[in-house]
Amino acid sequence: MVTVLVAFAVVALIVPALIPVLGRRVFYAAALAPAAAAVLTIAQTGTALHGGVTERFGWVPQLDLAIALRMDALSWVLGLVVSVVGALVLVYCASYFDHDEPGLGRFAGVLTAFAGSMYGLVVADDVIVLFVLWEATTVFSYLLIGHDAAKRASRAAAMQALVVTTAGGLAMLAGLVVLSVTAGTTSLSGIVADPPSGTIVSVAVVLVLLGALTKSAIVPFHFWLPAAMAAPTPVSAYLHAAAMVKAGIYLVARLAPAFALLEGWRETITVLGVVGMLIGGYRALRQTDIKLLLAYGTVAQLGFLVLAAGWGAPEVALGGVALLVAHAAFKSTLFLVVGAIDHVTGTRDLARLSGLGRRMPWLAAVAALALLSMAGIPPTIGFVAKEAVLTGFIDALHGPDAGWAWSALVGVTVGSVLTVAYSLRFLWGAFARKPGVADTEPHGLHGLGTVPSVLALTGLALGIGTPLVAHGLEPAASAAALAETVPHLALWHGLEPALGLSAVTLAGGLALFAVRRPVEALQHRLAGFPSASSIYRHVMRGLDRIATGLTAGVQRGSLPYYLTVILSVFVAGAIVNLIIGGPWAFHVRLADSWGQIPVVIVMSVAAIAVLTAKTRFAAAVLVGVTGYGMSVLFVLHGAVDLALTQLVVETVTLIAFVLVLRRLPPRIATANPSRFRVVRALFAGLAGLTLAVVVVVAASARTAEPLWPDLPALTSSFGHGLNVVNVALVDLRGWDTLGELTVVVAAATGVASLIFVHSREDTLPRLRDLPSTVTSDKHRPDGEPRAWLPTSAAIPTGRSALLDVVVRLLFHGLVVLSVYLLFAGHNAAGGGFAGGLVAGIALAARYLAGGPAELGAAAPVRAGRLLGLGVATAAITALVPMFFGKDALYSEFFEATVPVLGHVEFVTATFFDIGVYLVVVGLVLDVLRSLGAEVDRQRLEDATTPSRDTFESATPEGSAT
Repeated sequence: MVTVLVAFAVVALIVPALIPVLGRRVFYAAALAPAAAAVLTIAQTGTALHGGVTERFGWVPQLDLAIALRMDALSWVLGLVVSVVGALVLVYCASYFDHDEPGLGRFAGVLTAFAGSMYGLVVADDVIVLFVLWEATTVFSYLLIGHDAAKRASRAAAMQALVVTTAGGLAMLAGLVVLSVTAGTTSLSGIVADPPSGTIVSVAVVLVLLGALTKSAIVPFHFWLPAAMAAPTPVSAYLHAAAMVKAGIYLVARLAPAFALLEGWRETITVLGVVGMLIGGYRALRQTDIKLLLAYGTVAQLGFLVLAAGWGAPEVALGGVALLVAHAAFKSTLFLVVGAIDHVTGTRDLARLSGLGRRMPWLAAVAALALLSMAGIPPTIGFVAKEAVLTGFIDALHGPDAGWAWSALVGVTVGSVLTVAYSLRFLWGAFARKPGVADTEPHGLHGLGTVPSVLALTGLALGIGTPLVAHGLEPAASAAALAETVPHLALWHGLEPALGLSAVTLAGGLALFAVRRPVEALQHRLAGFPSASSIYRHVMRGLDRIATGLTAGVQRGSLPYYLTVILSVFVAGAIVNLIIGGPWAFHVRLADSWGQIPVVIVMSVAAIAVLTAKTRFAAAVLVGVTGYGMSVLFVLHGAVDLALTQLVVETVTLIAFVLVLRRLPPRIATANPSRFRVVRALFAGLAGLTLAVVVVVAASARTAEPLWPDLPALTSSFGHGLNVVNVALVDLRGWDTLGELTVVVAAATGVASLIFVHSREDTLPRLRDLPSTVTSDKHRPDGEPRAWLPTSAAIPTGRSALLDVVVRLLFHGLVVLSVYLLFAGHNAAGGGFAGGLVAGIALAARYLAGGPAELGAAAPVRAGRLLGLGVATAAITALVPMFFGKDALYSEFFEATVPVLGHVEFVTATFFDIGVYLVVVGLVLDVLRSLGAEVDRQRLEDATTPSRDTFESATPEGSAT
């Protein structure tokens, strides 16, 4: 199963690149992934139906978290539905889309990824893994619904589906966490086998149900599904018929054996299921767009499904599992038929479609087969499922929940009447000849009828072959029922009450369709009632207004105000926690050595001097003094590595400050002097005092023995290095470092996106592109050697020849030093972080000396490529050991005697350090090119582009402007 999931991921990544070669045929390649999943699922039939197949891979052993997958009878059924329908829909896409469809490769990749996520969801046996895949389907469905980003309806529908399902998913996450904590395991099968109890468990179950109901578009969260019909029809056929909306139904069925008898479960399931059937069926009868008719019909069928899958009684559960399969077959068929009709006629409006059944009899027959199954007419699988559900509720009339069983039975019967009526409306609206409407002239199907035919015939075959199908559905039903033994599934049970109710629903549906004109008129008169979608829009508008008002009140554009808010929260929170957590022990020591005292005095004087600084540059330098003083304190404590890192960090930070300060007024508070200097001073003192108290309390609160005495031995034996800091970063806690690298890349991208207005492309000038008098390449175009430095006459205004000389002398030495620190850091002071910052200082010096041209000559590579290469290097270093049976980030140690070099030791963690080095250099280069070179370019444009007033004043009198 893990191999299949990996195959889904690989195919999803590859298919977009195959578009230039294969065109629309790329969907055939994409269909190989779900087809392979279907083959695997079929191959596991015997084991899955008699105990299940389990795969488990350790994830976080300390928390007992694992990538646990399990295919039992229920997940086997859903796995087949997801994989088979997914493969067929992908094949259908090859005929559905035009060859010039925008974003076709992205669509194929995302649909494949969605299929893989959905398959993984139904076989996941760990609630955390299930939630991750649950949210993956949410994200992929958002991308698929919003495929046509040029249409506002697509964007709005995608966002609506994302908001509703994500909100429910977060509630579900909270419920799953509570369930796993109270049950003592994150195993889904373990929770169901030994369910916890208590009030907190009841709350958790409600939260999980909330997530399932939003995912499956159950009332009152149903409104996002009809809006999602803005998506391409294959998306509707797969996500909204066979796959995504089944996720919530599957979770309800999976939890029903454990919680169906929990107080409030059956009541909730019954009310929402019946109301969903009635509302969906009622709204389907008034639709003129046949795709929307199917959408509201899906809402009704999902209500039926959640009622059947969640009731828990064996007979009802058996019908619910059969209905899961039936619904996937007939509803995906009908959506694909709608896609074919839309393609060949250009419309989905039943008022404009006429006589299509005579022109396309095969397509009409395919639709009729699917509609027979949806309406529950024998001998289809839909009839078998509905009969089983009705029989189950009839049997429950004599049980303890007789009242709710009556409600469910009446609701299903009335809902089935509506189902027959809107099924007839679809058949009539799509294919019948209507008086006064010109016959529709269709184009050729061009393969669009093949896949719907297969699915429609499958529904018929499953019904006729019920005795054979029952061998797979009955074990699945036992996994969703309160009892392990379930009744036998059959096509014909004789003249039973359920058959009579089926006859009533058929007759009622025919009668309701016969009086469709008065019904439509009545619905039109009742159309003024508020709908769920309108309530959603009002809620979202209200949230927007609240957010706008809150933002206007809080985001005032005043940095002192923001700092006051942040520090206020910190001070208040710290004081409250200090009071609640007391009493505290205080252990204060004046100093560890006399050398610390003068350093602290200098740092204190610099910090106080910042308050009196008149210019921003002076304030930045004084703040830097405190940072450099911290480096000296590290040295006095013997932490040379930390001192070096602090030193280079402070230097690079100071350079970034200087680059930013160029766009700010040089003097502080000249335009807007502060009116609250005393208040700010007192508040700053309070914040500083609070922080000092927190530090002392935290340092004095230790009760356990510290770990640091053991770290040197651990880094030496485990990490094969003597530098505790570096070994910890790249080995002992390498996962943290890898995560921090991604944060660094995200921060660099964010800074650059704020600075680069038009394009993110690197357009820095290179020295070779400038006149020969101001460049330092080896040779001029005429073959003569160039000067090592520009001549004094060629030096631009403001550029110092002395600084040029000093930087040229130091640059290469700094680069060599950075490389030395990189490779020496495992055993001595240094490492990839410090080495990268030293290289960044060298680049910053070149930029400060010669501007963008010098920076372009010193680093003729794009910053984004360095950032990406660095993260990729670190990630590959982390993953490679897994291919050799080792843990991720495992470090191998090599040592040998090499001629000339002597005894050489090498640790594979060095490659991880190289990734850190590249990311840091890329970050500094990105800062220099955004805050430095790009700001220079924008300032030059502002200086050389006259304003409108300048143009008007320079225009001679009498000339045309």
